[in-house]
Amino acid sequence: MRNSSTRDFACLSCILTPRNRSGQVTIFIIIGIIIVSLGVLIYSFYPQIKSALSGEAKNPPDYIQSCIEDEIKDAAEELSIHGGDFNPEFYSTFNNIQIKNLCYTALYCDLCKIQQPQLQSHIEKEILTKIDDKITSCFASLESSYKKKGYTVSLKPGEKQISLLPSRIEGTFNYSLTLTKEDTQKYDSFTVIVNNNLYELVTIAKNILDWEASLGNSDVRVYMTLYPNIKIEKKLLSDGTKIYIITDRNSGNKFEFASRSLVLSPAGYC
Repeated sequence: MRNSSTRDFACLSCILTPRNRSGQVTIFIIIGIIIVSLGVLIYSFYPQIKSALSGEAKNPPDYIQSCIEDEIKDAAEELSIHGGDFNPEFYSTFNNIQIKNLCYTALYCDLCKIQQPQLQSHIEKEILTKIDDKITSCFASLESSYKKKGYTVSLKPGEKQISLLPSRIEGTFNYSLTLTKEDTQKYDSFTVIVNNNLYELVTIAKNILDWEASLGNSDVRVYMTLYPNIKIEKKLLSDGTKIYIITDRNSGNKFEFASRSLVLSPAGYC
């Protein structure tokens, strides 16, 4: 009979067979790779991790972008269903929505007159007026957040502007910001960009309005042939007013307006 030491040596020999030693080496290699990978990740993302742990504020341009962009988006969407005016004084009602008459005549058999010649610039001013308080609030919040982090902050308000541009709405805020702590950072202007093709929809609307003012009607099929991603609906109200609904098929963005032009007399003729 083998004694216990002999049995223990035999078991140890089983454990240290070449196959088991190879498996152990593989495990150590895998563990080493994981440790190295974690080290690389920590090194790569250390600034973000440090910022998250310390509660560091976003950099100023990103802060203003995230603070204001939804306000611009919401303002543009609301404005678009009212014909470019938040509180239209001269409007037609469709689906319980007040839609501005952008071309109008009260007479029968008469061509309408365009009511808002500078439609694009009017919309830009409307959006800016709507979000003005939010702009002030966002910059005040930015200033406060950096002061809490121990920065010396100098903030001077400047000119504010909203621009409808191809495929986007752009807000430009010429606020002067200086941040001083270990070093000094200076910003002379902030830009907020919102993906929205209101510029294109308004351009089509202005073209339709020219047709309404000169011919009394428009053929929306022409536009849908030229721009397959655009759908244009024309709804006729009982008083002869036409409601135009221009919709981007891809994004769902839309612009609606009213026009009353060259309406037949109650007898059905001019």
